[in-house]
Amino acid sequence: MNIVVLGFGRMGSWLAGELARTHRVFVFDKNPHQTRGASRVEVLNRPDEIAGLKPGWLINAVDLAGTVEAFREVEELLPPECILGDIASIKTSLPDYYRRCRFRFGSCHPMFGPTFADSASLGEESAVVIRESHPEAAAFFEEFFRSKGVTVRTCSFDEHDRMMAYALTMPFIASLVFAVCLDGPSVPGTTFKRHRDVAGKLLGEDDGLLAEILFNPHSLAQLEKVTRKLEFLKHVIAARDEEEARRIFARLRENLGRGRPPG
Repeated sequence: MNIVVLGFGRMGSWLAGELARTHRVFVFDKNPHQTRGASRVEVLNRPDEIAGLKPGWLINAVDLAGTVEAFREVEELLPPECILGDIASIKTSLPDYYRRCRFRFGSCHPMFGPTFADSASLGEESAVVIRESHPEAAAFFEEFFRSKGVTVRTCSFDEHDRMMAYALTMPFIASLVFAVCLDGPSVPGTTFKRHRDVAGKLLGEDDGLLAEILFNPHSLAQLEKVTRKLEFLKHVIAARDEEEARRIFARLRENLGRGRPPG
């Protein structure tokens, strides 16, 4: 089967390369530098080259801001039986587009960004397949991810974006707050170094992806929750309230599934 992948960034290039093990994969990126040195795939120079390929799938891996536009630019070049797919981290604008388009679709989200995960060993990673996807498309993604050892979860478009505000926005906020407070060179200390490493890897991601995560419509609710908790912590610290601090530590360990430390 011919598969076209639009967008050849980190996740797009990984996905195209893996699909190319069992399918003929063509890739197009508006930035020709992105596809230089691409292996196992065939590079398209212009979108209109898609028409002659009659792809069974067109998978959109461009950044969220350009996802719907990218679909619209090529949909007239696709055969009616083609399935549209996306791997967007946030699904905000996609449900409405899919409802209006004439194609079957499959929507998923690989939950293992290349920055933190070892894409060659995915046994502890997860991917989400959107419940509204066409059954054939959902089965394709599920089979693909399970063949890589990835745990597959299903949820609706709305459930996905609410979950991402918790699973992505909240950790992002923690790392961004740490990074914004840095005002000098690194200092000794394992805890400091580990936090700095996590923040550095996060900020090594594409700006578009970071903005995409933060601009999730459900992000503000998570941010407000974080700021409320920090305000309470400020009062505890200002009052030097050790009893309340111990209660906080106990709740946090419970949240993390850990018992009280010895001693």
